[in-house]
Amino acid sequence: MGYAILDWGTYNALGSLKNAILLGMRLTEIPPRVFSKKRIDEKYFKEYKKTCKDVFTTITAHGPYYSLTSEDPETMKDVEKAMKSAIKLANLAGAEIFNVHIGSTLDDKNKAIEQASDLIKKLLKESKDIMISLETTYSPKFLGSLDDIKAIIESVDSDRVIVSLQLDNDFIRELEIYKNADFNLANSKATVDFWMNLFKRAMKLTKDYFSIRFSQVIGMYLKKRFFVKKRVPLGRGYPDTHPLAKAIAQFIYREIYEKEIPMEVHIIYTGPTATKFRDTVILASSIISEVAQLF
Repeated sequence: MGYAILDWGTYNALGSLKNAILLGMRLTEIPPRVFSKKRIDEKYFKEYKKTCKDVFTTITAHGPYYSLTSEDPETMKDVEKAMKSAIKLANLAGAEIFNVHIGSTLDDKNKAIEQASDLIKKLLKESKDIMISLETTYSPKFLGSLDDIKAIIESVDSDRVIVSLQLDNDFIRELEIYKNADFNLANSKATVDFWMNLFKRAMKLTKDYFSIRFSQVIGMYLKKRFFVKKRVPLGRGYPDTHPLAKAIAQFIYREIYEKEIPMEVHIIYTGPTATKFRDTVILASSIISEVAQLF
């Protein structure tokens, strides 16, 4: 018989782990900026693993913000070098999952998918155990729809490549908010059924782990052309967390727990640093409370 395991937490550099430990978080994620700092060496990541031992059930890592696609061959060489270094360091820190943003669709989407797939294959060779999660995005200008991720997973052909839902991105993409920035209208459509449908689609693109990331957001157009999102503290943005928490709980309970699927569910809060600990606890508590009502 398999058991569903619910892990929750947020991103932490080494210095903030003590705060996460005090709050009883079960999961911690190494933030992307850590991998880009030249003064941080292997000792830092070994210390990260040592600090987490016997405290956290899960360590994940968010790879640096480099696009896995580019029209420039020299840029691709630099990205490959940086990402290989990052995944090796994540492995030293004891990370089970290495999460990445995929990158631009370029002018030729098929070429972009091929480029990303080739680089992911190379990254898998850097560690025999670590899994790579592909994060969903909010704009069709970037690779990261469920269809894009499905295509990459099929191309790479490895059980160690899975999807990671960044739910605010999914909210924007699926309801096409990037076209008109009408968050109020989209919010009315982000029902329990909307989220359940998304989760069921994503479930087909993962194994062993069901990874969920979330922050409330607002958005705007720059120069009336480019839509950008901004993450905000919980309670100050979109989408509404009430139907979302209910949907996450129902999905965990009905589609994983009751079916006895041996899967870890990861709830990773990705909002602003200033309120991340408070907001992580509030988000996790709302989801766990909804799960408890289903017993």
